[in-house]
Amino acid sequence: MARPLRIQYPGAWYHVMNRGASHQKIFFDDEDRIDFLDLLGETSKMWRIQVHAFCLLDNQ
Repeated sequence: MARPLRIQYPGAWYHVMNRGASHQKIFFDDEDRIDFLDLLGETSKMWRIQVHAFCLLDNQ
């Protein structure tokens, strides 16, 4: 069953997350975390979005 469509409006805040399949790790070391943060920075500039907070867990 698909999730409901996200309600969008100017100034809205969204919770966005990733999770490893079957709770497997997606970050294995600090280099993985740095690469992810670099990509997050590039993506936020490209789409002109603001990231207000983040948390890097091994499997999320």
